[in-house]
Amino acid sequence: MFDEYDVVKAKRDLTPEVPKGTRGTIVMVYDITAGDYEVEFVDGQGNHIALLTVNAVDIEGYSPSQK
Repeated sequence: MFDEYDVVKAKRDLTPEVPKGTRGTIVMVYDITAGDYEVEFVDGQGNHIALLTVNAVDIEGYSPSQK
């Protein structure tokens, strides 16, 4: 599971603006047991793209060494 401020990436296309691989930051944990999170997704320059409620199955951890 994830914590607030963890950096994650989308495991699948979530919306047309948030395709698979888009990075984001968890800004709120709604239900750690169910794995529900509010994530702010950003582009390669760090600009806001979308704020989405997602489930843990839709995201995975991200580290700067990943491309």
